[in-house]
Amino acid sequence: MPEPTKKEENEVLAPAPAPPPGEPNKEKEAGTAPAKEPNKEKEAGPAPAKEPNKEKEAGPAPAKEPNKEKEAGTSPGKDEEDASPPGALPPGLGSRALERKDSEWSIGEPPAGEEQDKQNANSQLSTLFVEKPQGGAVKVGENITFIAKVKAEDLLRKPTVKWFKGKWMDLASKAGKHLQLKETFERHSRVYTFEMQIIKAKENYAGNYRCEVTYKDKFDSCSFDLEVHESTGTTPNIDIRSAFKRSGEGQEDAGELDFSGLLKRREVKPQEEQPEVDVWELLKNAKPSEYEKIAFQYGITDLRGMLKRLKRMRRVEKKSAAFARILDPAYQVDKGGRVRFVVELADPKLEVKWYKNGQEIRPSTKYIFEHKGCERIMFINNCALTDDSEYYVTAGDEKCSTELFVREPPVMVTKQLEDTKAYCGERVELECEVSEDDANVKWFKNGEEIIPGPKSRYHIRVEGKKHILVIEGATKADTAEYSVMTTGGQSSAKLSVDLKPLKILTPLTDQTVNLGKEICLKCEVSENITGKWTKNGLPVQETDRLKIVHKGRIHKLVIANALVEDEGDYVFTPDAYSVTLPAKVHVIDPPKINLDGLDADNTVTVIAGNKLRLEIPISGEPPPKAIWSRADKAIMEGSGRIRAENYPDSTTLVIDIAEKDDSGVYHINLKNEAGEAHASIKIKVVDIPDPPVAPNVTDVGDDWCIMTWEPPVYDGGSPILGYFIERKKKQSSRWMRLNFDLCKETTFEPKKMIEGVAYEVRIFAVNAVGISKPSMPSKPFVPLAVTSPPTLLTVDSVTDTTVTMKWRPPDQIGAAGLDGYVLEYCFEGTDDWIVANTELIDKTKFTITGLPTDSRIFVRVKAVNAAGASEPKYYSQPILVKEIIEPPKIRIPRHLKQTYIRRVGEAINLVIPFQGKPRPELTWTKDGAPIDKNQINIRNSETDTIIFIRKAERSHSGKYDLQVKVEKFVETASIDIRVIDRPGPPQLVKIDDVWGENVALSWTPPRDDGNTAITGYTIQKADKKSMEWFTVIEHYHRTNATITELVIGNEYYFRVFAENMCGLSEDATMTKESAVIAKDGKIYKNPVYEDFDFSEAPMFTQPLVNTYAVAGYNATLNCSVRGNPKPKITWMKNKVAITDDPRYRMFSNQGVCTLEIRKPSPYDGGTYCCKAVNELGTVEIECKLEVKGGLSFCRLLLQGVPPNIIDSYLRDLHSSSHEEY
Repeated sequence: MPEPTKKEENEVLAPAPAPPPGEPNKEKEAGTAPAKEPNKEKEAGPAPAKEPNKEKEAGPAPAKEPNKEKEAGTSPGKDEEDASPPGALPPGLGSRALERKDSEWSIGEPPAGEEQDKQNANSQLSTLFVEKPQGGAVKVGENITFIAKVKAEDLLRKPTVKWFKGKWMDLASKAGKHLQLKETFERHSRVYTFEMQIIKAKENYAGNYRCEVTYKDKFDSCSFDLEVHESTGTTPNIDIRSAFKRSGEGQEDAGELDFSGLLKRREVKPQEEQPEVDVWELLKNAKPSEYEKIAFQYGITDLRGMLKRLKRMRRVEKKSAAFARILDPAYQVDKGGRVRFVVELADPKLEVKWYKNGQEIRPSTKYIFEHKGCERIMFINNCALTDDSEYYVTAGDEKCSTELFVREPPVMVTKQLEDTKAYCGERVELECEVSEDDANVKWFKNGEEIIPGPKSRYHIRVEGKKHILVIEGATKADTAEYSVMTTGGQSSAKLSVDLKPLKILTPLTDQTVNLGKEICLKCEVSENITGKWTKNGLPVQETDRLKIVHKGRIHKLVIANALVEDEGDYVFTPDAYSVTLPAKVHVIDPPKINLDGLDADNTVTVIAGNKLRLEIPISGEPPPKAIWSRADKAIMEGSGRIRAENYPDSTTLVIDIAEKDDSGVYHINLKNEAGEAHASIKIKVVDIPDPPVAPNVTDVGDDWCIMTWEPPVYDGGSPILGYFIERKKKQSSRWMRLNFDLCKETTFEPKKMIEGVAYEVRIFAVNAVGISKPSMPSKPFVPLAVTSPPTLLTVDSVTDTTVTMKWRPPDQIGAAGLDGYVLEYCFEGTDDWIVANTELIDKTKFTITGLPTDSRIFVRVKAVNAAGASEPKYYSQPILVKEIIEPPKIRIPRHLKQTYIRRVGEAINLVIPFQGKPRPELTWTKDGAPIDKNQINIRNSETDTIIFIRKAERSHSGKYDLQVKVEKFVETASIDIRVIDRPGPPQLVKIDDVWGENVALSWTPPRDDGNTAITGYTIQKADKKSMEWFTVIEHYHRTNATITELVIGNEYYFRVFAENMCGLSEDATMTKESAVIAKDGKIYKNPVYEDFDFSEAPMFTQPLVNTYAVAGYNATLNCSVRGNPKPKITWMKNKVAITDDPRYRMFSNQGVCTLEIRKPSPYDGGTYCCKAVNELGTVEIECKLEVKGGLSFCRLLLQGVPPNIIDSYLRDLHSSSHEEY
């Protein structure tokens, strides 16, 4: 190792400036290149070891040029390994740190050992890169692209990728015209592709590059080299600080990768020594706004790290109260040397403790403590690399720290490598010796570092100072130049590996094997080498069935269970030799018939009329010849209805349009050179069964019947599986399936039929082939049911020889209707029922005659229809045949217990119920005299009497007496009827006095009060000029009145109407003379106006609309009409006027005409007309009313469904129900 210059010696002896407390390692990172990142140090160097010429130019000079190394002022590789320029280090520390590194590595290679194993592990655990960038070479001025790919299947977002030149230079800041970075993403493969393209490469772009990818806690990196074939020439030495400066922005060379200062150091010219600039002092005294300027001027690349350290230094620079003099910031010592740490206390009484990496140091032979006054001294003897650490001393509550750098001497190669020759497959050992035991040594093959591992053929063995590279099973690919490097030297040698002459000891032989047997091809050669097997010129791949065995010099190809496709020409070719060993394999197989797809008895069933194509797989090698036969008659190949078709792997029997006679046994015969095979197949032709005979309906109910039938005569050659049953209405042509699951029996009970509708049924037989044709339909039948029993059987009356019974119809009548009733009775104590009526009766009342008096009978009644008689309805107890006298009793309704008032012209219809047995005698009188039956109608029944007067007149007023008599019992009742009319006019109206604007009138009551009290009077006035009457007072009760507020100068007449509860009198009594309202002065004459004609013919302003009504619910028809005089309204149904019908009510109010229909029935539907008539004309308007019945219509109408939609729905429902049956 060349000696350092005098300047370097001074720098080594001078203590380094104090690093920031607590961050000694960061100072290492910024000012030195620590041993734990040797690869990155190498990247910062100019060129890898495989380019020795470049190493000479950029780095150390070889041993034969020691003078140039001295002129450079540094040991080999010193400048190449710096992670940052000296300008970024504290003054005086850069050279020391570089020299320290010089003592470890000469060309920037990392040490072997624990750090190397860690790097190897990291390279093996790479999980992000799927394709790494590979090194390459390019000529000056050409382009080159490096590609890295990252799989994104397990990544939630894009990973971060950085490209570096050397160890520290991030190329993202250098992107420009000579460097472009690009990234893409392929969605279908989910792979990120990152590209770095160098455009118009220059010779100073050569070197080591690195690509790093990070994602969360995952990290992966890859290094690669770039070679630029450059032109020869020399460049002047450039200061390393200026070499790391960035190209100026905006200049022509912006974006270029300027590493020429690092790569080109062929000769060192002496430069004038310039005073060192203390960058730390500049940063301490500078303003924050000047930091960037200082960093650019002095080439500081890690400005942020220096500012952090500066911040910590500023905190340390505060004055210490415990120390008068603190430790120097850093100390340096050679390995095995001694170092001295000194602090001076402000108070000698303070206790001092020394620490190394936070652990207190105790006195020992290695650590010696001395006290000299206020000085406290610690000596460290025999310094080793483990002593390279941070130290600090505490005094009271304060402490000061420093960092110790231990420099290791370089390792030299004492025994050089020797050139070696070997044969393939042999073990090769390359050996060298170094100057120290267990030194870190690196091995290279053609300039590429050899990284041993568990699966590598390269192994490195260390025996003290000996280092041996072992290559197991050498191959021709191992022929190369191998070199070894240490921190102080290197050595290289060439290895040549050749092939041994090959002899064939056992050649391959041709083989003929049966199908399924094992094929074994075996050969033996003179050397233990690998080889390749081919079949018909194609490589043979190893599978579960095919195994390739190589054991020493023997090579085997074993094929288990030989197949036809295994036949062919096999060749074994030893690797690296042009010799081939051929062999032929022939596979044979006896014929076989595969009937696995058939039944156990080899029976094939085919449906008559279908085409049968029976394909039977066959096998054999060579392919056998197949012959079909039936009854010793061969079936030939051709175009007949029954023919055979043969193929290499199958034979087929074809029958076009199978017939029943085609059933039978068919034989197959196979034959080839390996043997024969025989088989028989039974073919069965089946068909659908014949239709069954017409079914018989044995019993019928209200919605069901029972039917039976016989199985078909021919079952089609297959057992009958069951039957399908269908039915239809007799009038319909639509058959409906009754069962979807096969009926296994020959009897069936159809249900859910409509009562009263004629039906027919038919049968289908089903076998495995299909469904037969339908049977003939059965005879038509009608489901009918008897009615439910009659209800409410009661005794109506009893005499000495008769009993009258009455009842209500059955609740359920059914589709068969109701033909009548049968009344039966039996005497108490017997069970003989006697029919009372010889013929059916349709009334619900019947009298049993000819009964003995005082006998007791039981009575029952039955309803009869086409299905028969219903269950009887019994009277609960025996009936005594004996007449019972019931005294008469008249039940006068409440409204008749007071005077019954009606107007003239109205109808009187009074119903007076009574009781009494036997039937009583009735007598009516009016005011004590018999009633004139020509004017008054009397109708009597067994329970009530009715008095009816169609148009009442005032003469019908009076007291009506009713007498009810049963034998000697008599009951009477009276009813007062008063028929009233409008009164007559007052008798006399006169003017008693006239004064001012007032007139006094008086009159006498009318002679005719209308058979009711006068309730008031109405007074009207009329101007003599117009004689138009205006009402002045209404409902006035006195017979005199004063008329006020008359117009002065007018002459008035007055008239008076009488009023009772029927209304005003038809006429009025007018004053004979007039009353003049006189005035003083000029007499005013009123103008004369013509009368306005208000007359108008009738006209409907709101017409009638078509209406739907619900049976049993009141319905109304409405319209509006106007006209003057007021028109007369007449309602008509189907062009017939509606008059005196109690089911209709007619109203007219303010021109609105209403017709109310009480509880309409379907009979009330029709066309209704409203007719309006006055003296100016007649007008009519019509509408249609449709009465709907049934719960469904009512429910839909109440739910708000429009009637037209309900009507359409009901019609569709009705039509669909007919079609269904």
